[in-house]
Amino acid sequence: MLKLTYLSHSSFLLDDGTHTVVIDPFLTGNPTAPLAVDSVKAQYVVLTHAHGDHLGDALDIAEKQNALIIAVNELANYASEKGVNAHNMHIGGAYNFPFGRVKFTIAHHGSSSPEGLYMGEPAGVVITMGGKTLYHCGDTGLFLDMQLIGERDHIDCMMAPIGDNFTMGIDDAVKAVEFVKPGLAIPIHYNTFPVIAADPQVFAKKVEAQGMQARVMEYGETLEL
Repeated sequence: MLKLTYLSHSSFLLDDGTHTVVIDPFLTGNPTAPLAVDSVKAQYVVLTHAHGDHLGDALDIAEKQNALIIAVNELANYASEKGVNAHNMHIGGAYNFPFGRVKFTIAHHGSSSPEGLYMGEPAGVVITMGGKTLYHCGDTGLFLDMQLIGERDHIDCMMAPIGDNFTMGIDDAVKAVEFVKPGLAIPIHYNTFPVIAADPQVFAKKVEAQGMQARVMEYGETLEL
C-alpha cells in the first residue's frame, strides 16, 4: 500500500505507513501549495534538480526533521555543504533505501542552485515503494528513451509535466505516457505561474483517448495506489 499526496506543482508526499518521502518540496513561495512547510513530515527528500521551484524547502525539511536528501552527486554535495545529510547518486544508478529503491533517469532540462552554481545533470526518478513503482519525470522535454524506462520497470504511476515553456506541453506529455505505458498518469508542473498555464483536463482526456488511465489530482489530495 502506498499513499500519494499531491502538494502541487511537482511535489508529492509518499507514505507507505512506515516511511515518508517527499519529492521536490516547493511550498514556501508557491501560490498553489495547500500546506505550509512545517505541516509536511518526511524522513527522506528526493530532488530531481536544483531550480528553486524544485529544491524549494528541501534544506529546511532536512535540517529541521533530520531527513536525508537523495540527489545527483553535485546537488547532494551542495546539500552536504549546507550542513544536512545527503546521499549522492547519479543518472542510471539505483540504490536500495529502507523505504525502497531509487533510480535516477535522464531529463532534458538544466540544474543550478539559487546562487547560480552548476548542480549537475537534471533528472527524473523511478521510485519503488510500498509495492508500487512510480516514475516522476522531473522537468523535461520529450525523449524517445522514455520507452526504455517503461520497458525496464512496470510503472504503476507516472507524473508528467504539462506546462510547456520550460518542460513538455500537453501533446508531448501525452506522447511520453504512450512511451511509458503506466497504470496511471498524473499531470504536474502547470498553473503555478502564468507562463506554465495549461488545462490538465485536456491532458487527461487525450491520455484516456489513447486507452490509458489519467487522473488530475487536486492540490492536497491523497490517492492510495
